[in-house]
Amino acid sequence: MDLLSHLGLKYPLLQAPMAGVSTPEMAAAVSNAGGLGALGLGAAGVDGARQMLRATRALTDRVINANVFCHAPAMRDADVEADWLAALAPQFARFGAKPPEALHEIYRSFAVDRDMCDMLIEEAPGVVSLHFGLPDPRWINALQAAGNLVFASATSLAEARACVAAGVDAIVAQGIEAGGHRGVFDPDAEDACLPVLTLVHQITAACDLPVIAAGGLMEGRDVARALAAGAVAAQLGTAFLDCPESAADAGYRAALRDVDLGPPVLTKAISGRAARAVPNAFVTLGQGLSQQVPDYPVTYDAGKALNAAAKAAGDSGFGAHWAGSGLRRLRQGAAAEILQQIAEELMQAQR
Repeated sequence: MDLLSHLGLKYPLLQAPMAGVSTPEMAAAVSNAGGLGALGLGAAGVDGARQMLRATRALTDRVINANVFCHAPAMRDADVEADWLAALAPQFARFGAKPPEALHEIYRSFAVDRDMCDMLIEEAPGVVSLHFGLPDPRWINALQAAGNLVFASATSLAEARACVAAGVDAIVAQGIEAGGHRGVFDPDAEDACLPVLTLVHQITAACDLPVIAAGGLMEGRDVARALAAGAVAAQLGTAFLDCPESAADAGYRAALRDVDLGPPVLTKAISGRAARAVPNAFVTLGQGLSQQVPDYPVTYDAGKALNAAAKAAGDSGFGAHWAGSGLRRLRQGAAAEILQQIAEELMQAQR
């Protein structure tokens, strides 16, 4: 299958879904400009996700990538969660607040949310992408029967082979450079931490599916290297973080531009899963805690509460400021302009 032709793309460029940051305006702008725009729907719930898709559809008639999370539902441990809240209590106190009395599993995994699957079948965005794992293969078949291609992220060859066995249409090879959450299927297993080009090489050599490179790609020359490694397209997230269509708040944008904060690092403290973030005050706090981190997304409930308390006190250093390793080449401009710039750089690099 010629993936780009099937999707009607002018450029082999995909905007990463980026739950919490991507917006209908961003996704539509990218798709209208010849790439594939995306919406991160993993935390939106069925009604919120439907609203985002319909808002995007009002701005474009082109294909959209709807991304969902397929993590294993949280294994709850009251003692671990209580210890985590106690460890965070002094930080809440700094901001004149108290931690929540209890934590909650703040959103459902797509793997157990048939209502979300039915909604995506009805709305048919054109692409549905899976992160953190895979649902029942029958759900994948149903999404495809409704006219969607199904992509799935993989951080290793073993995960890529599982994607092939599940019947997906393309694999998103997520290198260790990527911002936001690692897409590992088992967060407790050892992560090989493969660079994106190495991962693309491994998957394309062993799997007969289109591969999309993701992780640390910011410029046309990065994309050219990924295509030369065997990828059919590249997915970029951090490149779009600071565009006007992004939902990143002022504190997030300030952190992205603050060169004194250093390169993004992996942390579990914010959400309960390893994710690459700007090393802000929350990341530093997590590095100093010895308590066991509760399961994802239960930890995120605490993280969001602490961020809310900090923001209310005027401190923006406790947000989930996800970013990839290419952050210091941060892009400026509207989403469509950024896409066009990268496309022009790609053409120059391929000459």
